[in-house]
Amino acid sequence: MDFHPQPTPGAARPWAFPAPERGTLDNGLTVLRCHRPGQQVVAVEICLDAPLDAEPEGLDGVATIMARALSEGTDKHSAEEFAAELERCGATLDAHADHPGVRVSLEVPASRLPKALGLLAEALRAPAFADSEVERLVRNRLDEIPHETANPGRRAAKQLAKELFPAALRVSRPRQGTEETVARIDAPAVRAFFEAHVRPATATAVIVGDLTGVDLDAVLGESLGTWTGDKADPRPVPPISADDTGRVVIVDRPGAVQTQLLIGRVGADRHDRVWPAQVLGTYCLGGTLTSRLDRVLREEKGYTYGVRAFGQVLLSAPDGSGAAMLAISGSVDTPNTGPALEDLWKVLRTLAAEGLDDAERDVAVQNLVGVAPLKYETAASVAATLADQVEQHLPDDYQAQLYLRLAETGTVEATAAVVGAFPVDRLVTVLVGDASQIEEPVKALGIGEVTVVTG
Repeated sequence: MDFHPQPTPGAARPWAFPAPERGTLDNGLTVLRCHRPGQQVVAVEICLDAPLDAEPEGLDGVATIMARALSEGTDKHSAEEFAAELERCGATLDAHADHPGVRVSLEVPASRLPKALGLLAEALRAPAFADSEVERLVRNRLDEIPHETANPGRRAAKQLAKELFPAALRVSRPRQGTEETVARIDAPAVRAFFEAHVRPATATAVIVGDLTGVDLDAVLGESLGTWTGDKADPRPVPPISADDTGRVVIVDRPGAVQTQLLIGRVGADRHDRVWPAQVLGTYCLGGTLTSRLDRVLREEKGYTYGVRAFGQVLLSAPDGSGAAMLAISGSVDTPNTGPALEDLWKVLRTLAAEGLDDAERDVAVQNLVGVAPLKYETAASVAATLADQVEQHLPDDYQAQLYLRLAETGTVEATAAVVGAFPVDRLVTVLVGDASQIEEPVKALGIGEVTVVTG
């Protein structure tokens, strides 16, 4: 029997993160466009300069309600009509609020882009903010909060933010508000927040997809170009202070069979030179199933299904004075909470004493850099990353330069960065679990003062 010869691999094609073209419409709206041949679903991201720290005192969550209400009717369409028009376009529209601002996301087939951008412009130009719709969104948000509190991971994140940051800083409080603050939100409050902070002069539109045959300038002029608003300077990024004195906070959940771990501190934002090396070192520590934390806590000891280490930007400032959350997260069975934490600290101490090895570094580079072309196969993934760069005040070629820096980072540099990111005496540990079973074993570890809170 004759077989066809086995295909041989071809030469790897060079790849770089897509470079956008930047421009500005007459109304002041900044536009980043990126032509991606073959991407017939176009992704649009609108970055609005309406950060959470701009919310009025006592109205935490108003940015979230405003974001959700943008698609709930306009001066031309009711909520039901607006949803039907989007469906006719085959489009999806979503919006959410976070510390840097409000992000509006649209995905639509390229052939329906003009119609969908018209609807998006309508939502940004003249949202209805009807009393009945805002009241419904407030009720929905109030219904969500108890479920989030019951979720150990969400509860741990809420407690860690409260521990790290002063109460006066917005980053210390839940992004989408509390029951007390959300209950105060009404349509006039939403409308006032919108009018104060949403305008084209401080917004950016990112458009990514196959734009073949699309006169984008004309389409934008007839849609987002009709959006008007006062001129204004972008809001300054508030300075961030944090207390990462090593300590442990147990959120008591009597009878819990697992303990949720969230161990964190605050680090520099992505403007810092150490960021690429920190990304690489953190990946070696806990970025994948073969990382050090998983190798010990999951494979060798069987304490957990997985533990991850990561860095997440909270707020980024042009002068580099922003902050990122550096954290280790996972869950373990209740009886092994103490042993798991002890072994986790051993991993960190061993890393500081012996460093990473070249094999770990090489695998991390391969996984982070080598899979990037797959990670950015869709227009939505490219658009989201470009929008992140806008919100974080980074240059348009930041992501492309980041991959070059990752490939050039050596083992020693990555070791120094991850050891600096996770010093064993400067970590705030939040445990959501049964305090009656885990408090004494955790105290015996000597990793910091232990406090128990309820809820």
